[in-house]
Amino acid sequence: MLIKPQFALLIAVAAGLAGCGETSTLQVSDGTGPSPQLPEPNKTLIPTVNIAPAIGWPEGATPIAAPGTQVAAFAEKLDHPRWLYVLPNGDVLVAETNAPPKPDDSKGIRGWVMEKVMGRAGAGVPSANRITLLRDQDHDGVAETRTVFLENLNSPFGMTLVGNDLYVADTDQLLRFPYKDGETSISAPPTKVVDLPGGTLNHHWTKNVIASKDGSKLYVTVGSNSNVGENGLDQEQGRAAIWEVDRATGNHRIFASGLRNPNGLAWEPHSGKLWTAVNERDEIGSDLVPDYITSVKDGAFYGWPFSYYGQHVDVRVSPQNLDLVAKAIAPDYAVGPHTASLGLTFAEGSKLPAFTQGAFIGQHGSWNRKPHSGYKVIFVPFSDGRPQGQPVDVLTGFLSDDEKAMGRPVGVVIDQQGSLLVADDVGNKIWRVSPAKAQ
Repeated sequence: MLIKPQFALLIAVAAGLAGCGETSTLQVSDGTGPSPQLPEPNKTLIPTVNIAPAIGWPEGATPIAAPGTQVAAFAEKLDHPRWLYVLPNGDVLVAETNAPPKPDDSKGIRGWVMEKVMGRAGAGVPSANRITLLRDQDHDGVAETRTVFLENLNSPFGMTLVGNDLYVADTDQLLRFPYKDGETSISAPPTKVVDLPGGTLNHHWTKNVIASKDGSKLYVTVGSNSNVGENGLDQEQGRAAIWEVDRATGNHRIFASGLRNPNGLAWEPHSGKLWTAVNERDEIGSDLVPDYITSVKDGAFYGWPFSYYGQHVDVRVSPQNLDLVAKAIAPDYAVGPHTASLGLTFAEGSKLPAFTQGAFIGQHGSWNRKPHSGYKVIFVPFSDGRPQGQPVDVLTGFLSDDEKAMGRPVGVVIDQQGSLLVADDVGNKIWRVSPAKAQ
């Protein structure tokens, strides 16, 4: 008897939302680096569903830090902390946030399945819709002051300060708030800079923002409204892209496109180029497609949804656009299939031994790969503004021995003392990785 795909998905859920589908034949390292292995697509009747159920951290447990470093909680008992920003005075802003209501994204069998998958992985909690300020006044590596900095937002994510203007990327608009050095909360109403694609579908809801070096432009990430265009390409207007927004007028244009779900944004300190971390597509096998980091070229097209990793055509997409595929460029560096690489920051100012030239990447972890991938923070060494060599693990141990998620790393940032802060949205903590104390 032929089982229709939509019912196959339902069967996958009924089977326990775990262990369904095919298994990887390659190592994560094979899908890593400037020239990752890209096997033939393996689209199965039942997509691979391999969830690490979210359980949180047992009392006293921590991730495992790289040799020469140590890890401790900078802040605890937060509400789904996802993104971080360090103000010039050393205060740390954390977006406590989750997906907004998006009823059209959970319609049908596939939408219902994905809602259950994400819920079991720890993404089903309501959004706190606030930004919290953390202050470590005595510089002991623990925030002793915590205040609600901004509230009543709409699934906030990215933050950046330009002069006395603080910009916050809500899920559906870019906002500007007045900021005074040292204040612990803002009560002034925001000014809308520009609307961002949102709505009742809003599949990839996170929006990040970063300012140009001269502060005249803002760059905003906007993820796609589907996996590979299955909701209709009319739903993808302005999406799967990085926007360039004029800070003074709000006028905007598409700076780069074909980026399925860009999240992290950072300026590479030696070349001055903009880099982003991108989540690639799912459901064509455990070994496809590697997520990646890449420099972002003005006007470039990176393939989504028509092709991946340059000009590898995705036959699931209809109608195709071979003219655009011919223009698609390959990203600079793969960081493993289905690792959900979100956070990105360069090591400028880092005091961590062996981690001073390169990029830190927060890998939220897979649901569509068997065995799991991601669930750690890695470091990609750079030389002369380009990645060099294989990644190095910075923070691991987020999965328990029985493959449950005690935590999931998201945003990463260097604090004023040169240590690495990591937002953990399942553990509800901010971890701080610092140089190990001499024995």
